[in-house]
Amino acid sequence: MITRIQGNAECLPGRSTPLGVQVTHHGVNFAVHSPEAEKVELCFFNEHDEQIFAKTMPARTGDVWHIFVPEAKPGQRYGYRVYGEFNPQQGRWFNPHKVMIDPYAQEISAPIHYDNAMLAYQITAPNQLTLCEQDNAHCIPKAIVPRDTFFHWTADKPDQEWRDVIIYEMHVKGFSQLNEAVPESIRGTYLGVAHSASISHLKKLGVTCVELLPCFAFMSEPRLSELGLTNYWGYNPALFLAPEPRYAKQDAVNEFKEMVNALHEAGIEVILDVVYNHTAEGGYLGPSIANKGLHAKTFYRHQAGDFSQYIDNSGCGNSVNSDHPYSLQLILDSMRHWVSEYKIDGFRFDLAASLGRESEAFSSNAAFFKTIQQDPTLARVKLIAEPWDIAPGGYQLGQFPQQWYECNDQFRDTVRRFWKGDLGETAEFATRLMGSHDVFQKGAAHTTSSINYVTYHDGFTLHDLVSYNQRHNLANLEKNKDGHGDNLSCNYGVEGETDDSVINALRAKQKRNFIATLMLSQGAIHLLGGDELGRTQQGNNNAYCQDNEISWFNWARRDLKLEAFVQQMIALRKSSYLFNRLVLSDQAKGESPFSTDEVHWLRSDGHFLTQDDWHDVNLQCFGLLISNSVKSIESDLKHCAECYLILFNASGQDLDFHVPSAGGIEWNLLCDTARNNGLLPEETHPAKLHYLMQAQSVVVLGKVKS
Repeated sequence: MITRIQGNAECLPGRSTPLGVQVTHHGVNFAVHSPEAEKVELCFFNEHDEQIFAKTMPARTGDVWHIFVPEAKPGQRYGYRVYGEFNPQQGRWFNPHKVMIDPYAQEISAPIHYDNAMLAYQITAPNQLTLCEQDNAHCIPKAIVPRDTFFHWTADKPDQEWRDVIIYEMHVKGFSQLNEAVPESIRGTYLGVAHSASISHLKKLGVTCVELLPCFAFMSEPRLSELGLTNYWGYNPALFLAPEPRYAKQDAVNEFKEMVNALHEAGIEVILDVVYNHTAEGGYLGPSIANKGLHAKTFYRHQAGDFSQYIDNSGCGNSVNSDHPYSLQLILDSMRHWVSEYKIDGFRFDLAASLGRESEAFSSNAAFFKTIQQDPTLARVKLIAEPWDIAPGGYQLGQFPQQWYECNDQFRDTVRRFWKGDLGETAEFATRLMGSHDVFQKGAAHTTSSINYVTYHDGFTLHDLVSYNQRHNLANLEKNKDGHGDNLSCNYGVEGETDDSVINALRAKQKRNFIATLMLSQGAIHLLGGDELGRTQQGNNNAYCQDNEISWFNWARRDLKLEAFVQQMIALRKSSYLFNRLVLSDQAKGESPFSTDEVHWLRSDGHFLTQDDWHDVNLQCFGLLISNSVKSIESDLKHCAECYLILFNASGQDLDFHVPSAGGIEWNLLCDTARNNGLLPEETHPAKLHYLMQAQSVVVLGKVKS
């Protein structure tokens, strides 16, 4: 039996806009979208989840139900009970015994944990679902009317150019959970990221931007809960506007703002990894949390004419129908909310190809993209696509609109193969190094929108990339069948950790080679947080469900030498525009890799690489000369204001590299991954006519300024 306590005050019809709640001096307006509902009831709850007020929403405008409650105050907990036909096969899941969270909730009362009472149905016979009368008020968090709290922002948004971006990907909890320099009471929280010890590490490292794994309020999948695991990464959102309360000490809204403000004070931008392609309500037999109990028929994609068959482009049970006006509005309102209320600088879209699907096929002219482009709030933020989903035609790298940057898995895979020693990879390696212009043909030919990375949250960490040949995911309780099976990794003789000093030295050098390659590449840079510390996941390449030491940063075992090297390479990248915003003249058509006045490719004997050389499968060593403009090395090099020679040797042989010396110029050593842990001595000596490159190494030489 549902107990209802009627309010004494007269409620008014209110307004249909904006969706969600609007607080005024006279009360609160509530508006919720539910096209096929027969009645919607607004319910208030106390801190014990007891229902203290229920009122049928008296007005409806189009598909939106609305009411104005004079007695309502900021901080009030509320939810909706929705009446209508219970007919799942027709996409109608209405069940007034289930409190639905407002999809526009800006804050919720508690983290969302799965409970069977969240199911709107019960199975009474094979393939027969009937209405479940068990009330869910005891287990479903409640939306909270936004509190009238003023936050004092002390920093402006950094507003950095894309060419300067060095992204540091982190998980809010995992980043500070084990950092003893952070007070124990705030470790693993938004405030832990905001703490001076955390900010100091990021600033010292030199990153310009943090990319936070999902911070929307989420729920772990029932399967994981039954196994005693959790969706640690948070890629299972229940709501799009509310910050995850698990990462808050007391107040998720204000503590999230404190985190953003602290990062902005340090000149560091904040990008949110957002999941708009699916929700935690799962498939046909999933729970009803918010959208499913209000408008499942239009909010999710279904097979034509069969609402029991959910289209699953995400692999998570459902796909949000971003082609529908309401779904699109919710996504865009969510984005504007995070930009306006939290001063977020950009978004990285999980499985972004799903958002560009109209009907079924992907289109770079989809309404989602066009709406963002004309929006005065969203058009200026940074947009990053994970340019694929798992549906047919889902791989769309290079096909997103011009202002979008895209996660370049081709860079990742080619760089891994090259340093693993695979033959025949050098030409493609050079193409990836220079911005993957064969893939990103947007606008002017000299630009690139590639997000270059070697490691991401999904896959091996950098340490594990050079320590394991195989995935070790038994802790995920899926019989080691989850995660990618082809990691392009190498253990160099021993699987996992070893005391062999020779193997450990080679692994350390290879880590430096990956970092050097990444920091010297054209495009935006993505660094997996913790790689600079030598973080390991013990060979787990799919640690999405490991909320423990497998995933948390182990600050007590940080690799200080590697950390210093990463810091040195970021500083080198920042020291010259040639490393991060090389402006190219017309490329030599038909050639890949291309040559221009700014880019020249050299063999180890000092001669230019020819097309025949690029097709030599045994070529594993080459030089890259980059400058502001050198048409002729013999005549122009000595007059060039700025010039760098980057040498790559992926072979197992030491090689004597002939260094250009036209006009008697000299070169300063700026990096050698094979010597002194990659770190420069206090005093460097100019390189002579030849430079002895050790096997599997990167060397950077800079022309001595005259």
